[in-house]
Amino acid sequence: MDDAARPALSEPAKASGYGRGARILSIGIATTGLVTFAYFSVASYVLDDVDYKNISLLWSLLFVIVSVIYRPIEQLLSRTIAERRARGLEHDHPMRTPLLIQGGFALAFLVVALALRGPIEDLFDGSSALYWILVVAVLAYAASYFARGWLAGHQWFVLYGALVFLEACARLAFALAVAVGIATGQTAVALGMAAAPFVSLVVVPWAFARRPAPEARRETTDEEALGLARGGRFAVAVLVIMLSEQTLLNAGVLLADWSAVDAAVAGFVFNVLLIARAPLQLFQAIQGSLLPHLSGLEAREGRAEFAHAIRITLLAIAGFAGAVAVGLLVLGPWAMDLLFDDDATYGRWGLALVAIGMGAHLAAGTLNQAALARDRAAAAAGCWLASAVAFVVWMVSPLVEDELVRAEIGYLGAAALLCALLALLYRATSAAGP
Repeated sequence: MDDAARPALSEPAKASGYGRGARILSIGIATTGLVTFAYFSVASYVLDDVDYKNISLLWSLLFVIVSVIYRPIEQLLSRTIAERRARGLEHDHPMRTPLLIQGGFALAFLVVALALRGPIEDLFDGSSALYWILVVAVLAYAASYFARGWLAGHQWFVLYGALVFLEACARLAFALAVAVGIATGQTAVALGMAAAPFVSLVVVPWAFARRPAPEARRETTDEEALGLARGGRFAVAVLVIMLSEQTLLNAGVLLADWSAVDAAVAGFVFNVLLIARAPLQLFQAIQGSLLPHLSGLEAREGRAEFAHAIRITLLAIAGFAGAVAVGLLVLGPWAMDLLFDDDATYGRWGLALVAIGMGAHLAAGTLNQAALARDRAAAAAGCWLASAVAFVVWMVSPLVEDELVRAEIGYLGAAALLCALLALLYRATSAAGP
């Protein structure tokens, strides 16, 4: 497309900045993390050990489920809206396809949850209240994640940060209500998880108020329309990516629990992988601002800026991961003994390996956003799936007898493989051009 034929960029698209958006979201999500930590801290004081265990399990299940089934639509909306805005289209974004897919994922969850009600309640020691809180919360997060994608696509990162912060504050309010005696018991604490996504949606009316006045309607071309088949392929590919990422983070714990003679080993593996989990949680801020930024650059063929954004992000990740690895080599065993009251012996070299693996994982996440922006979601999903399968095969192999060391080496190897595969995909798409 020549410059004369290209639509003028909208002012919001011009003014938005990846760096500014990443900073805003980083502050919002970091603050949210502190509030979430406070929620569990208060819950641990107001509940006995068994009830607190159920709250932790409910949160873990909820987080994994919504990350896997709803983040694909968040990413689809973010990419599609940002790409259209880069072409000068501020209104009439295609919403029907994302709504249908999101509704399909939510309905599929509901069918499975109802069919497995008995086993799920057994996980919660027979509590039907916790079961229904899980069901309601997962269904409510369908709207919350849809709103996140819509806000990210418009690059309204202040409102995105406000959404996740209000969500965390709503959860904490229920735990505090129990702490001050307004309510009692684990059900009251858990209700915060169901209420949080509803409360977070109060930012949506503010977002609608910020939209520019609509111009004259124009017909949407076939190239601009988001068909169900195209949107579905993208969403399914991202769902595979989310499943594969959860495999890298959780399969080591589950397989260690399955194979180890000492049942406590799974907890040791979980503690070590927290080194990766915490930065990955914060990296969602980078991802949230990076994908719409890259999608906009790709739409207007800003290849030099596209490569610059990727390069700067990768350099920052390398510096961060290197610093964490050095810190763990020096203080890792002491810090783990201080943070966790268990009998594990955490080797400094094993902890450093996990830190390097975390860096490779974050780098892979960056290259993954580049692939999504260039509509190579299926190829990226293949890279993630191959790495997840390799990690599972390694974890069930007896090549390293110590399950903790096996998980540390396996995570580094899988993350490095993933980063290498996505780097090859990035180079291939960069060489091919638009």
